Amino acid sequence: MTVHSQGAVTSAPQDAPPKSAGRPQTPAPATGASHTPPRGGRKSLPSGWLPYLLVAPAVLALATLLLYPLIKNVILSLQDINKVEFIQRKYPFAGLDNYTELLGDSAFWTVVVRSFAFTLANVALIMVLGSLIGILLNKLGTKMRLVLSMALVMAWAMPIVASVQVFRWLFDEQFGVMNWVMRTAGFSGYEQHNWMETGLSTMVIVTILVVWGSIPFVALNMYAGLTTVGAELYEAARMDGANGWQTFWKIVFPNLKPFFLITTFLEVIWVFKAFTQVYAMNKGGPDRASEILPVFAYVEGQSQAHYGLAAAISVLTIVILVIVMSFYFRLILKQEEEQ
Repeated sequence: MTVHSQGAVTSAPQDAPPKSAGRPQTPAPATGASHTPPRGGRKSLPSGWLPYLLVAPAVLALATLLLYPLIKNVILSLQDINKVEFIQRKYPFAGLDNYTELLGDSAFWTVVVRSFAFTLANVALIMVLGSLIGILLNKLGTKMRLVLSMALVMAWAMPIVASVQVFRWLFDEQFGVMNWVMRTAGFSGYEQHNWMETGLSTMVIVTILVVWGSIPFVALNMYAGLTTVGAELYEAARMDGANGWQTFWKIVFPNLKPFFLITTFLEVIWVFKAFTQVYAMNKGGPDRASEILPVFAYVEGQSQAHYGLAAAISVLTIVILVIVMSFYFRLILKQEEEQ
């Protein structure tokens, strides 16, 4: 700082910081020129292995819970194991005899046809009624939509065995509600009427149960899908003079086609392998007239003690389902490619 004769004070420029004697300066390393090793001296895994490591626990669990039992089941289907062999712990190899016996048995093909008819009827009713209720949810006000949604969720969350017991009470011979309703309506012949007297009537009751329990899934997903359709599309259809049916097929269905494909795919799988509803309702009776493939396999294995034959039935059930689903899965992939 310098003081002039007039009293003004001016600041002198500061000197540069002194260089440290005897220490040559090291230039800073260029960015990205060197790789800093991880702390602790651990080597990092190649980045290509990370996805496999993340998926490995799930693959291991699936292999333990699904793949191993499937392999054991296939091996069991190639053996002639009945009650005597099971007690003596003998496992004679039978080759394809179990499959040959099944494919030549008319009872097996009757169950196959019944399973397909049961699946077709249920999936059709579930998709139609679920879609209609989903559209209704989209049209209702906030309060009524909330009430209906809660009712659907409660029906969906109800345990299958509990719902079966409710339906058994509704169609009970002596104390059933349906017999009381029919008598009250003036119909005769419903004094202790047996609603499960035939296989067809039993399958009808099971179908009502399955449809009732499956509609909430389709309805709620349908409503969620409808919320993604823009209001301007409905307005344009209304201006063009389209009615409700035309609006559904020209606006709703094309936009929600992936939803219909995936939902139908899932419902086919769930209904085709439905076991609890059919067996808990009437144990596949009367006279095994309401059995579908999963129940048929269970009865042959547990009731008849034909373990090798039951394993062959389950393997054929999986093969049939995979063949049917392969065509549907190709349709889904084709739809994705078009989009």
